[in-house]
Amino acid sequence: MSEVCSITDDYSKQNYGKCNCKIQGEGINRWSITEIAACLPLCIQIKCHAMNSNLPLFIGLRYIRSKRRNGFVSFISLLSFIAMALGVMALILVLSVMNGFDREIRERILNVVSHGAIVNESGITDWQALGHQALGDVEVQAFAPFIEGYGLLSSDTASQGVLIHGIDPAWEKLVSPIDEHMLIGELALLQPGEYGIVLGNMLARTLGVIRGDRVVLSLPELNVTPAGIFPRYKRFHVLGVFQVGAQVDSGMAFVHYSDAQKLYRMGGQVSGVQLRVSDPYQIEPVAERLRASLPEGLVVKTWTSEMGNLFQAIEMEKKVVGLMLAAIIAVAAFNIVASLTLMVADKRRDIAVLRTLGAESHTVSRIFTVQGSAVGFLGVLTGATLGCLLAWTIGDLVSWLERIGGFQVFDPTVFFISELPSRLMWQDVVLISALGLVLSILATLYPAYRAGKVLPAEALRYDH
Repeated sequence: MSEVCSITDDYSKQNYGKCNCKIQGEGINRWSITEIAACLPLCIQIKCHAMNSNLPLFIGLRYIRSKRRNGFVSFISLLSFIAMALGVMALILVLSVMNGFDREIRERILNVVSHGAIVNESGITDWQALGHQALGDVEVQAFAPFIEGYGLLSSDTASQGVLIHGIDPAWEKLVSPIDEHMLIGELALLQPGEYGIVLGNMLARTLGVIRGDRVVLSLPELNVTPAGIFPRYKRFHVLGVFQVGAQVDSGMAFVHYSDAQKLYRMGGQVSGVQLRVSDPYQIEPVAERLRASLPEGLVVKTWTSEMGNLFQAIEMEKKVVGLMLAAIIAVAAFNIVASLTLMVADKRRDIAVLRTLGAESHTVSRIFTVQGSAVGFLGVLTGATLGCLLAWTIGDLVSWLERIGGFQVFDPTVFFISELPSRLMWQDVVLISALGLVLSILATLYPAYRAGKVLPAEALRYDH
């Protein structure tokens, strides 16, 4: 071994007990643990700091590259790597798709729902003055009056409960792009006194009506007459149909606000003022400022609070799905435990040789910590890379499969979308990768601890 390991004594110099250790020769990756250990006595005798610090990393990484006598141990290690990569990839991909759905729903809801609103339960008379007061905030860009109420729309074939939104078409286009999503007709057709109505696409399909048909709107109020008590209702004719691709398509209808004033007996008042802000995702700070500046009795609502239940359900679903898929990463971590445990049993003789030559218990433990952590790191790196690539291309990939296979994953006549949305968030990638790395490191602790506790005499006594 003198040709492989040369020791230069340095006792006469200032640092007693240290040396310069040079490992020479080619084919170092083909050394056996016994050959490596044969170089240790001189180094350990004079406490070679460099060798002690690099030994766990060197041997741990070499174990990953080397061919093992026990093929089953190699298979378990490969399974650990594949499971970790698949778990990280699946979690990143699924969360990206759920983020895409969340973004899609938010954007489509904002196509028909105002960013914010100032309302008063008893009604607002001078809505223009209130709107100009709201414009005093630099983030508020436009306002429009509205009246909101509930009713039951009925046709010859079906009935459906709806939210009636009374608007002024000229003002509405300042706060909402709903006019851009009209399938039939336009909002400008709504005129005071003509009792026209614009329906969502799904609502029109449920009622079985098209433009020009008539529907009956029944209100949750009663008329008391000498002849008896009768529900209040009014006939409307359908002027248009809109579609934004969200839940509002099945439960919202627009009428002119002057007609809504008569229906809900509001006189010259409106329910409130709709607001459009520069950044709808930062509406809450604007709402707080408006609440502080407006008189008492006025309530400031935001689109996030009005749709809070929907987004809370989406967030809860995302957490549950993420937790379930994280179980795949946990399974990969358990595989690392199993592979290292088998590795410790397979390498008891080598561990005993190292301990006999003077390697400390924590040095042996770090060897197996390095090996298990390296398998986990490679799995996380591979899974994160594949997950990010799939998250970026999943929409195009699904479209390609649809063209090749001649089928549709999302039928536009059934679903609100025609392609799979995806939004990759780096916070999710970092969190998932960190979870995989932490579980990988934790999985090595017990096998590494057991490796450090191997007794050299016992291991060599029963070795054959």
